[in-house]
Amino acid sequence: MKKLIKVIDLGTMKYETTLELQRVLRDKRISGEIEDTLLLVEHFPVLTMGRRGQNDNVVVSGEFLQEKGIDVHWVERGGDVTYHGPGQLVVYPIFDLAGFGKDIHKFVDNLQNVIINVLKEEFSINAHKEDGKHTGVYIGTDKIAAIGLAIRKWVSMHGFAFNINTDLTHFRWIVPCGLGDRGVTSIQEQTGVDVDFDMVKRKIVETMALIYEFEYELTELESVIK
Repeated sequence: MKKLIKVIDLGTMKYETTLELQRVLRDKRISGEIEDTLLLVEHFPVLTMGRRGQNDNVVVSGEFLQEKGIDVHWVERGGDVTYHGPGQLVVYPIFDLAGFGKDIHKFVDNLQNVIINVLKEEFSINAHKEDGKHTGVYIGTDKIAAIGLAIRKWVSMHGFAFNINTDLTHFRWIVPCGLGDRGVTSIQEQTGVDVDFDMVKRKIVETMALIYEFEYELTELESVIK
C-alpha cells in the first residue's frame, strides 16, 4: 500500500510566515504527530541565503532592498542566495526520508526529475540536471528551478522554487545561487505566453506522486495544525 501524503496549498504567503510553519510541521513530523506533508506556496518578493550564502552575491544595496520592501532571510537550507516572488511556485516537502530509503541524493535527484518531466510532458521543453554541486534544473545554461533542502533527523524542509511566470528582472538583484556564469529563465520566457499557474501546480503534485510512489489528498492547514 502506498503512503498517503497531505498536500496543502497555501496560496500566497509571506516567506517568514511559511518558514515558521515549516519548522513547526518538521518538528511535528519528527515526533510522529503528523504524516508527510507537501506545502505549495507563492511568496511575496524576498531573498533567502542558504548555508553557503555570501553577502557579495546580493548585488544591490541594502537601501535599495529597503526601499523595495525586500527582506533578506538567512536560513538552514543548502545553497547560496535565491529569489522568491510572484509567478514562482515554491514546493516544500516535509517528508520523513526513512520512507524514501534514507537517500538524500536520490531524493534530491527525483525532485529534479519531477520538474524535468513536467517541462517535457506539458510544454515540450527539454531541461536537464547537472552533476556535482550545481543542483537544480537548467535549460541550456539558464536555471529554471533552484533546489535546497535542510534535513533534521531524516525529516526534510525547504524544497524547490520553479519559475513559471516569474519577473526575471528581479534576479538582477543577486548572483543566483552564487553562479555568475549562469542565467535564469521561466516557462513564460521559454513559451512566450502566460502559463496556467494552477495547472503547473497540479502537474507537479501528480508527477511527484508518480516518481515517489505515493498517494495524496488535498487538505487544509487547519486540519494539520490543531
